[in-house]
Amino acid sequence: MSPRYAFNRRGLFHASALGVVGSMLPPDVPDACADRSGGNVAASNGGKAKSVLHVHLSGGPSQLDMFDPKPEAPSEVRGEFKPISTAVPGIAVCEHLPLLAKQMQRWSIVRTLAHREHNHLLATHVALTGRPTPIPRGGTDLDRVESRNDFPNFASALDYVRPRSDGIPTAVSLPNYFIEGPLTWPGQHAGFLGATHDPWQINGDPNADGFRMQALSMREGITQKRMYSRRELLEKLQGVRKEDQLNGGAGSFRQQQEIAIKLLTSGKVVKAFDVHRESDATRDRYGRNQFGQSLLLARRLIEAGIPVVQAAMGIVQTWDTHTDNWGKLKNRLLPQLDQGLAALMDDLDSSGRLKQTLVVVMGEFGRTPKVSTLPGQTLPGRDHWAHTYSGLFAGAGVRGGQVVGKTDSQAAYPVTRSFSPADCLTTVFNSLGVEEDTQIMDPLERPHQLCNGQVISPLYTGVAE
Repeated sequence: MSPRYAFNRRGLFHASALGVVGSMLPPDVPDACADRSGGNVAASNGGKAKSVLHVHLSGGPSQLDMFDPKPEAPSEVRGEFKPISTAVPGIAVCEHLPLLAKQMQRWSIVRTLAHREHNHLLATHVALTGRPTPIPRGGTDLDRVESRNDFPNFASALDYVRPRSDGIPTAVSLPNYFIEGPLTWPGQHAGFLGATHDPWQINGDPNADGFRMQALSMREGITQKRMYSRRELLEKLQGVRKEDQLNGGAGSFRQQQEIAIKLLTSGKVVKAFDVHRESDATRDRYGRNQFGQSLLLARRLIEAGIPVVQAAMGIVQTWDTHTDNWGKLKNRLLPQLDQGLAALMDDLDSSGRLKQTLVVVMGEFGRTPKVSTLPGQTLPGRDHWAHTYSGLFAGAGVRGGQVVGKTDSQAAYPVTRSFSPADCLTTVFNSLGVEEDTQIMDPLERPHQLCNGQVISPLYTGVAE
């Protein structure tokens, strides 16, 4: 088992004796995987992915105004946008996603994602962990913020079952941590597994001229030779001891020192964070905005061998369109999403990495079918809706050019089988080759089944369930 308590990768990480200082970048949900004998895993081509890029659309994007248009619905449901045909006959998407429409042969749209949580904080925990969010006794939804008692983020769980010591992190999350005022969104870190398994968190705009990961550089005057010399001196002062002879705290700290040295001297990940190495033409293709450059950075991190990259679009609740739903989507959100994803998919495909990279695009829920106007507002929008919403999947064996699931005439409820966030994350683990019976342990040594859903088999087979 990997250590449960160690340095907080979002906090200060320093190995002062080495002269290295930097902040680390650091429906129902079932309780266990069901129907193991039904060929679910075998049909999934499990283990094809070497990397996963999870694009989280925080706030909840509208299924009706993006991937599940209903042009025949009443005006108060269908909204202002019109559907357009795609490269795949019979599949339509929003008119403001023209590049995605041309690339539809690469994507699989799942239109029947569903769960029970309509609150941002609770739904985010469900989306990123596959588990319901525990509410303190006597508390309310608004009391439920990030806690070390949470179930771990899926990337943190991967780090627990596949710990690394080569200086390459298991997961990087960018471009910001989801915090709004006193509220910190749960599901972003390792929860009860401890801070040592937290994803490396980047809080910065890759589109900014001065963007640079100072945490991944050595102090002025510190060379690789000098760093190794200091490490040798440190070992002599401490006495050379095997890792299993160290107590938990000292061992964890020593592990972090070693990871820091490998990271700073390898140069592989350091170079990946330097988006300025890309040509102006490439950066322009992704879009000169935070989201476009975040996707470009995500692609570079995947190329550097990082297994999981979580990329968000802007700040928390960017897609929370209670007011001016169509203005926000048309003028900024959809054009940036369309351009960034198109460039990403072109690059992954041309390099051959799409075959080994699972790309997932979704929010924590969708939006209400019926349009409404909040009190005191003049521009209408849509409210929270978790009964059904849409997500995109591509790469690593996913069958492109298809729609999985069907909703009713108002995109309000599934009329075919629904899929939970637990199913989505079980699909992610399966794609990475994680064994279906893998368990993780909490601080009380209680086992928890990591795969608590079913693989979304139609993504790979094209056969409706």
